[in-house]
Amino acid sequence: MAALVEAGVQVVGENRAQDLERKHAEYGDAFRWHFIGRVQSNKARILNRICELVHSLDSESAARRLEVPALLEVNLAGEASKAGIGPNQLPRFLDLYGELRGLMTMPPETADPEESRPYFRRLRELAEEHDLRELSMGTSQDYRVAAEEGATLVRVGSVLYGE
Repeated sequence: MAALVEAGVQVVGENRAQDLERKHAEYGDAFRWHFIGRVQSNKARILNRICELVHSLDSESAARRLEVPALLEVNLAGEASKAGIGPNQLPRFLDLYGELRGLMTMPPETADPEESRPYFRRLRELAEEHDLRELSMGTSQDYRVAAEEGATLVRVGSVLYGE
């Protein structure tokens, strides 16, 4: 984290609330903090206090407790092992959560970044249909394809920290 401060990185994401809290206690305002992990309702108070954006809203219970801007996680592949709502649930969440800024997705794991393109393209289309401006999509292995498809935020951890 100190190397990120020194390099001038301004925004960091964390995927565990307890790690977010610990790192924020040490580095505080050195970064703008995003949460990228599964939102647990009982951890919303921590996210509300520290984060400027949550990338992974996917439940009504979390939506009722979360007070900061969020991106709705959409499970476009319908993978049971992944979080996120189905695309057909998007209108309901737009009505439910007033601080919704955009969408996030995690496509199926693949060795070929091009295989992620249809999922990124579909998320962009959904965002355009609902006038949402932020798109969190792409990781260290496929961020270039995500950027080509309109990502405004990418989650590149392993290129910074290693596997």
